[in-house]
Amino acid sequence: MRKQTLMIRNVPHDDRPRERLLSDGPQSLSNQELLAILLRTGTKEHSVLALAQHLLTHFEGLRLLKDATIEEITSIKGIGKTKAIQIIAALELGRRVHQLQYDDRYVIRSPEDGAKYVMEDLRFLSQEHFVCLYLNTKNQVIHKKTVFIGSLNASIVHPREVYKEAIKRSAASVICAHNHPSGDPTPSREDIEVTRRLAECGHLIGIELLDHLIIGDKTYVSLKEKGYV
Repeated sequence: MRKQTLMIRNVPHDDRPRERLLSDGPQSLSNQELLAILLRTGTKEHSVLALAQHLLTHFEGLRLLKDATIEEITSIKGIGKTKAIQIIAALELGRRVHQLQYDDRYVIRSPEDGAKYVMEDLRFLSQEHFVCLYLNTKNQVIHKKTVFIGSLNASIVHPREVYKEAIKRSAASVICAHNHPSGDPTPSREDIEVTRRLAECGHLIGIELLDHLIIGDKTYVSLKEKGYV
């Protein structure tokens, strides 16, 4: 009797690579499953998972596959030029990400550095924009996000929204900034309340709030320098 090959359509829906990536994240998938997503389809004889495993076995894992040529990959039965190109492109992207240099990232060493980074974006806005800068261990800006637009209120600017992004980006610290459309950066009671709440939450989860900057017209106030952080 011919041995039946397990096809992807026979795999329980929640156990399929794409569905698992969506539900559990890419880090939860094996090399075989990640390759299966790139390959997309198998053959009449073999499921896409079986084809991915055959590819890994042939190249002894990712060690040799990362340097394989189009010709070498297409020598595997069931892998044509299109599939080989997709694999080569994915491997090249991974190589480029690994080689990224971050020396040109903006470094914030003082409240003035932080204010300069956001000043031109914020000082002319007619509404208050609450912006977060996410920093790595070298105080380089790795991400910038507008968390809220509107009048500042402690019940609206929730620490969850600020630190969720910090955790996602593996940030070591956060600097918050918002503008006063009036041009006067004098902190309000709400500004101070929000700052204290964010600082307390950051301390609890181990992600430091370095500062909260209030941006006026070519001027600013650092709530850290005022002693509120």
